[in-house]
Amino acid sequence: MLIPVILSGGAGTRLWPVSRKAHPKPFMRLADGQTLAGSTLQRALRVADADTTLTVTGREHYFLTRDLYRETTTHGSHHFLLEPSGRNTAPAIAAAALWVRERFGADALMLVLPADHLIRDQEAFEQAVARAARLAAANWLTCLGISPTHAETGYGYIRAGVELASDGRVIDAFVEKPDEQTARRYYESGRYLWNGGMFCFKAEAVLDALELHAPDISRGVSLTWEQTDRAAEPVELDSAAFAEVRADSIDFAVMEKADHRAVVPVSCGWSDIGSWQAISELYESDALGNRVRGEAVLIDASNTFVQGEKRLVAAVGVDNLLIIDTGDAVLVAGRDRAQDVKAVVEELSRTQHESATYHRTVHRPWGNYTVLEDAPDCKVKRLVVRPGGVLSLQRHRHRSEHWSVVAGMATVRIDEEQLLLGPGETARIAAGQLHRLENKGDDEVHIIEVQTGSYFGEDDIERLEDIYGRV
Repeated sequence: MLIPVILSGGAGTRLWPVSRKAHPKPFMRLADGQTLAGSTLQRALRVADADTTLTVTGREHYFLTRDLYRETTTHGSHHFLLEPSGRNTAPAIAAAALWVRERFGADALMLVLPADHLIRDQEAFEQAVARAARLAAANWLTCLGISPTHAETGYGYIRAGVELASDGRVIDAFVEKPDEQTARRYYESGRYLWNGGMFCFKAEAVLDALELHAPDISRGVSLTWEQTDRAAEPVELDSAAFAEVRADSIDFAVMEKADHRAVVPVSCGWSDIGSWQAISELYESDALGNRVRGEAVLIDASNTFVQGEKRLVAAVGVDNLLIIDTGDAVLVAGRDRAQDVKAVVEELSRTQHESATYHRTVHRPWGNYTVLEDAPDCKVKRLVVRPGGVLSLQRHRHRSEHWSVVAGMATVRIDEEQLLLGPGETARIAAGQLHRLENKGDDEVHIIEVQTGSYFGEDDIERLEDIYGRV
């Protein structure tokens, strides 16, 4: 039994302004219109037994992931394990192993896949997974090692040792990201592989290895599991217990220390899509090395990548630039500084700027909203509520709201009053009044919301009831 375990966490800060905390890298649309998370799910289903997958993610991304999976495929049984806080990959994999063991037995195999990597050669990937599964069934802690295509300083490496029949090699060592000269030596030796963060092992084997090499993490996750409602769907790990678990990667906690470990070399067109430089390479270039997604005019420009989502971008007399425009933010960077974009997010986070977290369009379990105007004296949004969507029962201390229905039929509660509003009809909610909006129809409800008052932050929401568990 092989169960794919998809790890979906992290903010992808090097891909700002498209990747943000509330809508991170796995949900980005690439050149083919696919998301990385959607592609990972499809890839996982092709190797899964019993069409079952488990995704480990945070509650804040659960509904977005669930809806994306429904959009991606109607095939398979998709389960979720929700982390109340990020503790790196070792605790996440430990919790997933407990879930797999409890449902499928100690000998069930886990195929651990990051949600935000790109693989172009599915057949080569599937063949490598089959080899890894055979090794894992023989109690090897196995990983897929990417055959390097060049000397790369941005990845960790695996030094491969003696062959294990025809399936893989014993791992001699894990090696940290090298400098340029060392990376060149690794590449030329033919003994080193990139560590792509993909693993295959028995649930029991990785739990035993954690107990041996990281006993504090093993105990902490076991205690968390005991205090978690495991019959729920999704399973949400106990927040108090999980917060006490030491954060560490599976590489440091287990793989660098274990004895019975193996690697399967694979050439599958892999990329971790870790920077705008990597994104730009997905597009065809013109004779001057320019690559464009969206609408752009380039005059005397060369080696420049432009991605414009909503506006025309014009560039004159530039070379070796990255220009990314999302409508509410613009990134301009030298191509050789692509890895430093994360410093922008660090500065935005330090100053608590909303663009570190949110786009103008923000996804919610009930639908989404788009900020149309954000001024000191008012804020205007367009709300789209999907059929069956229900906003929380809430109130605000610092703002009043005026709702105008544009499309659909909205069921509105204001304190104890119930209203049914159609297109052209309005409702006013004063500061302090309880209110809720629900879409009981078969079509989307579109609302223009005008907020007035002294403060418009999302933290001015007091939720009293919420069907999505956000109270």
